Amino acid sequence: MFNNLIESKPTKQKTTGGLIFSGVVHAILITGAVYGTLQAKEELDKPKQEKVEFVEMKKKDEPPPPKEEPKPIPKELVAAPPPPKGFQVLTAPIKVPDVLPDIDLSKKVTDEADFSGKGVAGGRDKGVIGGTAPVNTDQPYFEFQVEKQVQTASGSPQPRYPDMLKSANIEGEVLAQFVVDTTGRAEMGTFKVLKSSHDGFTQSVRNVLPNMRFYAAEIGGRKVKQMVQQPFTFALTK
Repeated sequence: MFNNLIESKPTKQKTTGGLIFSGVVHAILITGAVYGTLQAKEELDKPKQEKVEFVEMKKKDEPPPPKEEPKPIPKELVAAPPPPKGFQVLTAPIKVPDVLPDIDLSKKVTDEADFSGKGVAGGRDKGVIGGTAPVNTDQPYFEFQVEKQVQTASGSPQPRYPDMLKSANIEGEVLAQFVVDTTGRAEMGTFKVLKSSHDGFTQSVRNVLPNMRFYAAEIGGRKVKQMVQQPFTFALTK
């Protein structure tokens, strides 16, 4: 019988030179792969440079400012009403200055004809008869300048006699100055004591004056303010 078996395909014997060649080829391939990978990584890590180009943009045309339309010229010019034919009134100062005031030489000289007392109060000597300009009715007049003087209304309260002065049998008088307005009330801001025999009497007058009632002064049937100097007498009944 057959003692030797026949192989279907003969096995090739590997030589030492072939093994070395194969190892060198594989080493070259691996080294090339690693090197290529490193080069790709470095390219990715490098900062990318971008080219920036500046383009000048054209500004939009701004609309022109609106033209101001000329104001229409009035057809008729209304003249100011002329002042009435009349006079001015000098008012006494509430507080008399104790020094000479500065003299203003550039100020217009006062026309003495404006204080003649003739015509309408608040007017001017060179005014027009029947003039319609506004007249100052807020200024106080003196007693001789009004047609109807201030009078104390009936039933108006009177100053109270101070108990301390009454028990001491002390009599006295207070001469007060104040303005009575068109409603018949005393303007306490104008109150001034011209003469007083005792401070107790002065305080009594000051306390009662806001509650007192008067008939207002009149000029031409119109109520006006008047500067009043009124005495208040404190006397004991004997």
